[in-house]
Amino acid sequence: MTAAPRVLVVDDNALNVELVAFVLDADGFTVASATDAGDALRQIPLFRPELILMDIQMPDVDGLELTRRLKADPATRHILIVAFTAYAMKGDEARLLAGGCDGYLSKPIDVASFATKVRHIITGRTE
Repeated sequence: MTAAPRVLVVDDNALNVELVAFVLDADGFTVASATDAGDALRQIPLFRPELILMDIQMPDVDGLELTRRLKADPATRHILIVAFTAYAMKGDEARLLAGGCDGYLSKPIDVASFATKVRHIITGRTE
């Protein structure tokens, strides 16, 4: 039996975290959450996520800076990091990918397709 994919949701908005965790958990994922960069850095070595859904606009250290730190660290650079943001301006996706993110998912989520999109990112497939 294959282990459930582990996803860490890093977002300072509790409602976003709750919705994403509910949707992913219902589809067989193991989900943990962090509310800021410090919390994420404490949880990553314990939870060992395959994927981090990273909110970009957070207090203190923003998601893009945390992504850069994680991608610079040999212990965490293998983890897939997907920007999870309401940013939808032209050029934002390219900026986030250039900043080290492995993908981009926009908020608000489409509950019907979100888990499938996350699973495709983890397995390396595209839609």
